[in-house]
Amino acid sequence: MSELFDEVDEDVRRDQLKKLWEQYSIFIIAGALLIIAAVGGWRGYQYLEAKKAAEAGAAFNKAVELSEQNKHGEAEAAFADLAVKAPSGYRLLARLHAAAEVATRDPQAAVKLYDDIAADRSVGASEQDLARIRAAGLLLESADYPSLLVRIEASAAPGATFRHTARELLALSAWRANDVAAARRWLDLIANDGETPPSLRSRAEALQALLPPVAKS
Repeated sequence: MSELFDEVDEDVRRDQLKKLWEQYSIFIIAGALLIIAAVGGWRGYQYLEAKKAAEAGAAFNKAVELSEQNKHGEAEAAFADLAVKAPSGYRLLARLHAAAEVATRDPQAAVKLYDDIAADRSVGASEQDLARIRAAGLLLESADYPSLLVRIEASAAPGATFRHTARELLALSAWRANDVAAARRWLDLIANDGETPPSLRSRAEALQALLPPVAKS
């Protein structure tokens, strides 16, 4: 008797499933097609992005080679093109490299390019800081110490990514301005920072030796 009931239940379930399929099959099929289309579209997008990245990487390497061959005009043009057309990661690198190429012929124009990067809020904080440091390096010979201080004092703060270079630039600028107190301040920060690179520490010690001795009270 129980087997009979089981067969009846199975028939009822089959009839219910058939009715559900007849009623909703169009939606089920449409949903499945949408899922397939979405997966296919995403895979296609990933493929195109990977292709763009590979092409940009090759073009970037070619631009670097041109720079290393001292073909700065060609390298500048290549980096400038990448800065406009390449995927986002390569765009920023290309902007930084383009500015470096411009610096070989027109430091002031390069400073403007670095300043544009530093002011770009879509750029990461570390990259903005790097642009400020590079601009300051180009201005070391021409800008006065107060101007350089305004530009990169925040970059020299404890914990800042490029603080070591910022402190060295400020120490050099202060020394050139005969501001012994300021130069000593930055040199002391370099000396007392346990993470200062050895080569920079050596340069700072050499500059420290050029300063007059501290007056005894």
